[in-house]
Amino acid sequence: MFSRPKPGESEADLIHFQNQFLAARASPAVKIVKKADKRKGEERNTDAERPQLQDSKDVVMLDDFPDILPALTPGPPKKSKIKSACVHFDDEDPEERLENHDQHITAVFSKIIERDTSAEAVTMPVPTGDPFPRIFHRSEIKSEVKVGSGRKSIFAQKMAARRAAEKPATAPSAECTQIASASLDVLNPERSAEEAPEANSSNGDNKADDVFISQRPCIITGEGLGCQKSEQEAQAIHEENLEKLQSMSQEEILKEQERLLAQLDPSLVAFLKSRRSGNVGQKNEIKMEQNRPEEFVESLTVPPCGVGTSLSMQESGLEESVRRDENMKMEITDDDLPVKPRKEWIHMDNVEFEKLEWMKDLPSPRQKKTKKGMQARFSLKGDLIPADADLPTHLGLHHHGEEAERAGYSLQELFHLSRSQLIQQRTLALQVLGRIVQKARAGEFASSLKGSVLRLLLDAGFLFLLRFSLDDAVDNVMAASVGALRALLVSSDDEKYLDCTFSWYQGMAAFPFVPNNEEEEEEEEEEEELTGTEKSQNKKEKDENKPDADVARYDVVKGLLKTRIQHRLRYILEVVRPVPTVVLDILHILTRIARHSSEACIQLLDCPRLIETIVREFLPTRWDPHVAEPGCLLTSLHGVACAAAMKFIRVLASGGRNATARLLNKFEMKSRLIRFTAEDPQDLLLPREEAIRLNTEAFRLWAVAAGYGQACDLYRDLYPVLVRILQSLPELLSTSHEKNPMFELSVQRAAAVVTLLVHVTQTAGCTVELQAKLSSCEDSEQIPPPPVTWNQVSGLQPFLESSMKKFLQVISWTETWQILQPLTTTYMIYLGVYYSVCSQQPSVNPVDCLEELERLTSEVLQPLLSQPAMHSMWDLLRPCSALCNPLSCSPAPESVLSIVSLSCTGGKPPLSLVGSKSPFPFLTALLFLINSITHIHKGLISKYSSVLSFEGLKDYLHQSWQTAPPSVTPASAWMLRHEYHLQYFALVLARKMAGTCPDYSRHASLYHCVAMALLSRLLPGSEHLAYEILLDLAFNPEFLLEGKTGGPEAADFSDILHLGTSAKLSQPGSAAASSSKPTRGALLRESYQNLPAIRSCYLSHFVHLQPALVHSQASYQGRNYLIQSMLLPEVRGPILPSDWPFFPLISLYNKVTNAETCGAVLNSLPIDLVNTVTWNLQWVLLLETWRPKTLQTIPTAAKLARLMCIFLTGGDLFLEAPIHCYTAALLSVYCQPKALDSLNLDAPLPGLASFHDLYISLLEQFEGVSFGDPLFGVFVLLPLQKRFSVHLRLSVFGEHTSILRALGVPLQQFPVPLERYTSPPEDNLNLLRHYFRTLVTGALRNTWCPVLYVVAVAHVNSFIFSQDSTTQEADAARKSMLRKTWLLVDETLKKHLLYYRLLNAESPLGFDLYEQLPPIRLKYLQMVMQKDNKENAPVLVS
Repeated sequence: MFSRPKPGESEADLIHFQNQFLAARASPAVKIVKKADKRKGEERNTDAERPQLQDSKDVVMLDDFPDILPALTPGPPKKSKIKSACVHFDDEDPEERLENHDQHITAVFSKIIERDTSAEAVTMPVPTGDPFPRIFHRSEIKSEVKVGSGRKSIFAQKMAARRAAEKPATAPSAECTQIASASLDVLNPERSAEEAPEANSSNGDNKADDVFISQRPCIITGEGLGCQKSEQEAQAIHEENLEKLQSMSQEEILKEQERLLAQLDPSLVAFLKSRRSGNVGQKNEIKMEQNRPEEFVESLTVPPCGVGTSLSMQESGLEESVRRDENMKMEITDDDLPVKPRKEWIHMDNVEFEKLEWMKDLPSPRQKKTKKGMQARFSLKGDLIPADADLPTHLGLHHHGEEAERAGYSLQELFHLSRSQLIQQRTLALQVLGRIVQKARAGEFASSLKGSVLRLLLDAGFLFLLRFSLDDAVDNVMAASVGALRALLVSSDDEKYLDCTFSWYQGMAAFPFVPNNEEEEEEEEEEEELTGTEKSQNKKEKDENKPDADVARYDVVKGLLKTRIQHRLRYILEVVRPVPTVVLDILHILTRIARHSSEACIQLLDCPRLIETIVREFLPTRWDPHVAEPGCLLTSLHGVACAAAMKFIRVLASGGRNATARLLNKFEMKSRLIRFTAEDPQDLLLPREEAIRLNTEAFRLWAVAAGYGQACDLYRDLYPVLVRILQSLPELLSTSHEKNPMFELSVQRAAAVVTLLVHVTQTAGCTVELQAKLSSCEDSEQIPPPPVTWNQVSGLQPFLESSMKKFLQVISWTETWQILQPLTTTYMIYLGVYYSVCSQQPSVNPVDCLEELERLTSEVLQPLLSQPAMHSMWDLLRPCSALCNPLSCSPAPESVLSIVSLSCTGGKPPLSLVGSKSPFPFLTALLFLINSITHIHKGLISKYSSVLSFEGLKDYLHQSWQTAPPSVTPASAWMLRHEYHLQYFALVLARKMAGTCPDYSRHASLYHCVAMALLSRLLPGSEHLAYEILLDLAFNPEFLLEGKTGGPEAADFSDILHLGTSAKLSQPGSAAASSSKPTRGALLRESYQNLPAIRSCYLSHFVHLQPALVHSQASYQGRNYLIQSMLLPEVRGPILPSDWPFFPLISLYNKVTNAETCGAVLNSLPIDLVNTVTWNLQWVLLLETWRPKTLQTIPTAAKLARLMCIFLTGGDLFLEAPIHCYTAALLSVYCQPKALDSLNLDAPLPGLASFHDLYISLLEQFEGVSFGDPLFGVFVLLPLQKRFSVHLRLSVFGEHTSILRALGVPLQQFPVPLERYTSPPEDNLNLLRHYFRTLVTGALRNTWCPVLYVVAVAHVNSFIFSQDSTTQEADAARKSMLRKTWLLVDETLKKHLLYYRLLNAESPLGFDLYEQLPPIRLKYLQMVMQKDNKENAPVLVS
């Protein structure tokens, strides 16, 4: 076996191998086969039969390989167009082939037509003494002729110059010189006036010499005639014009010039001038050059003398400016070029300046004076370049695209560059786009650009451009796309503030970063009947069926996950192993994806080898110790512990308890926790800052796991480490005066440790409860108790309390306190949790616990509350509040709906809720601790009465509930949640103070208003707080002191004096009962007494929130074993709707409507449902009377629509005595002048698709079951006011006229002024005809429907006597109505319609009548009737 040649062997070695092979006479690996040529016919079977041709080729044949290679792509076989003409065989006779292919000359020259040369000038050649014509070279010709327009080669320019030089020798005399066309001369008066003397002086008195002569016309070409004799026709027209001009005098020519200039358009004149002077478009010139090349060349010649010379110098101002611009553009000298051409350069002896124009300096950019915006251009750093910025060209910002003089690149050009074949260009484009996105998110372009850069980029497909670039095989392109993707998705400031709020009260829980999309909301409204699991499955199937672009349009992260971006990022980390910057960008992107939702966390966990790669490569237990050396430059982050990786794992664990369990057990994160928490940061072989961050994130991850009740077994193993850390915390005070970033990181690390102890303490407090459940014989799922007990955690409390005392001593040092406040806040939270759990432990002596609380109150908290710094902190509540300052949580300028952002880019101001000077975290923790103490020790409540007496707190509460809250967005929800915590604890403390604080009664209404406002503002995840407010605050009689202090009596007294409300409906008539109706005071007194029943009613109707309430209670009560996720529910609005006081009534209406839809008939309702409606009305009446401002957010129209549900629910529900009384009392409130002014039925109402449809249902219900009830009638009449939609009135007088017989509401009981129905006059002709028809036919009578009778009479009277100018149809209609009214048989109705004067509420009719018609009306009536009599007279005579 012979060896093959190897790399590095020389030619001598190859020859040696050849000789060795030949000497061995071995059989070759290939076989030489003589293959026949296809062009010579069929192959023969054997090689012996094949003739040996000299030109045959050797073909190498390999075993098992076909003779003909297969086509790479399927396609038709190629055919040669010249195969039959070029291919021949050697044995073919040449003579025979010539005979076969010979064609006659007629096959080539079929028809010969000579060109017409009759009009061409024939010149004899110049005689020379040479035997042959002299050969010339183009270098011998001077190019003195400039081309008018278009770019000509050097040869064409030389030939034109040569012909121009030969022209004078062959041209006729000066008298026959070719000059301008006569038609153009007529249009130029200045030129003609100046040329006339010259022509006369040069040509004498001969008139024939004054005639302008031209061989051919310059304006008329004859091209549009479309015949062969077009040129002859144009020439004939030209000669006719010349003859006419010859017969005219100079004065006649000037007059004709003036007449033509006055008639023709100036633009047309300018065009004709430009055509004569040669400034025509390039297209026409090229066409003229192709058709008449000789004439085109001749047109380049310079007229030698005469008028032609003077014409070329006399041009209009416009022509001069155009020619000047062209000369400036065309005439380039050596001085304009950055590189001076030299004669010794080859072929540069004659420089073509036109082709070197691109080398000259660019003109200075000038901003266009136009209202339209200019295209934005950016530098390579992503900065916006002003339109008039004059930047040097060496910066690389100029190119040969559009607007070459402007520096910078537009977004369109960068997109185009990103798909370039050159790697450097693709990389540069992606880097610049990433910098632009980063600066746009920072708001740097908000004041300079119109529109949103991010929205424009996303609409243009920027997201998928980055996704495609991620798949690029080039590392630089991949790195640039990762950086741009991080700039698009990640906000470092958002992450910073989320890390700061991690140690706040309930700060570990966060809202998912899911966009609030309107399209998804509409789909969810259609699926309301589905359960939660069915909704999620249905939504998942819909997303899977949608294209990636459609999903990314409303949710960028979900769209990226649909493209399986996590798999690509895993490949980059595992296989590509990029530089540290790219690794950090990828980890930040993954962290942002994990914050999206629990589903996103699951997809990241399920990605093969993603978590394994991150844990193995970026959270190793051992790495190179040289990393910690100062000045060490990392070339690779693989194999080195990284804080960003630990943070990603922590955020991933927040997605759910199952995810945390998988991380701790499957991915061995427990060993990593021990590794990075047991060792002090300064002992970790990492840079100091990175070591502290890594240690902090490890404690945060442990805290998240402890929040689920997991990883608590590590507490026993690392107990000495925790004790050592707690003992070292007071040392932070000694270094607090040093302004060092390491100090702030150390404070965050200490806060993370205390947060861990908070959750470990909560988990240990549940041990006894779980052990009791485990020992009981219940069939429910058994939860094992945690591996940590109360005795193991209770020993740390003294360390923390002593540290807190020391830290509180520096509260007056402003700068130091701002840094230490986060740690002190966690101390407060820990003590609150500790004492709450301690009081529930059976092993703890209650007396000892109470004594500890008394000692803590007297030694720590009371002295703290008396310090001046505390007053300043309470005063800062209002300036830092997000409720009082809605702009502090407004979305960023470049925020887009598909990418959730907290709008923290650039940092929050110090005086904001999450700013450095914000008192909210500390005061919330303080109130939490005080409530925990007072909940355990009721005797200490009076000790904390000073808390509610702070003016700053009262001022803040008063302002917060009256100010409209900001719209619920991701930027506002996370801050409002923390602010609501402080308000809740203040309200709970106020409830405990009720009856004990002497000044409490003065502020009871304030606390109740705050509680009512907070109830309608709480966000998902705070269902426990809403439940507690409903249970203890909202319906608490202690917050409604008006019921005890004469509120009902004041209401009766107000009704008697008619103050603020009309008493007309205080005693409404009813078709149900004839007993005396109670006063409004009696109704309020009864409602106040039924507050416990009202509370039970509302609590039972919020049972649909029970599943969310269970999860919320587990979080707020510290039952960690029941917490499923640290991610809160998606925010789509508050927990309760703004009209929640009407919720029982709406729920009942929906229940009855659904039952009737299914075919059930409900003639009467059970007594409990009657009580439900009654309690609902009682609660609304209490609020409308004593807390009217709490319902200001609900439109008056929405309130009336909710009350209409009473009449639409069941057959006779509204006839129940209590329901009828309370409905009438509420109606009197809504009929007050201010309420009527704010009533708007045309605007969209919350929770109501169409008020018109609701009103039609009300009319149908009134026809069926009203029994003529006046209260029901008032609800029917309210929407018929003149300022509301005419369709509502047409529905009554057009489709439901039968109700007019039952609408017997007396005028004395009707609470709405009739002026709202009669003013302004009706202008709808159709409705007026309905008014007149119902009156004339008797369908509308005063005894049946007095209110609408007055309305109809008033409008008809105003219409028939109106003499305003109107349409012909309206004028005929009103005259017809007037004639019909005069001829009415019913004298009463006739009198009312004719003699109506004005409204009068005291009159039995509701209006006054004229005793006799006013003269104007009488005259108008007589005129109409006389005209009618004249028209009808012939008919009567006949």
